[in-house]
Amino acid sequence: MYAQLVMLTLGPGMRSTAEKLADQLAPAVRALKGFKSETFLGDETVGEYWCLSLWESKEDAEAATAAIGPRVDEAMSAIGKGPVTRRSFEVYEPKA
Repeated sequence: MYAQLVMLTLGPGMRSTAEKLADQLAPAVRALKGFKSETFLGDETVGEYWCLSLWESKEDAEAATAAIGPRVDEAMSAIGKGPVTRRSFEVYEPKA
């Protein structure tokens, strides 16, 4: 399993904007091959917001970034206070 972590900087007090963006993009993300789950996180005081998504394979995670990334980048070009940061991780699930 693989995880994608995307960080957006919107600035303080932008929670409703972050939630609106998440609500708009979530259905498209969930429809992609290999989707397992996604969780949205935020720190409203500094205006940083994250999306952690889990994928069945590295290829699925990369395909998701290719499919959804341009939409995120376009939205952030109008409302963002910094670059979109993306990280990928292999997930380890303990056996016990």
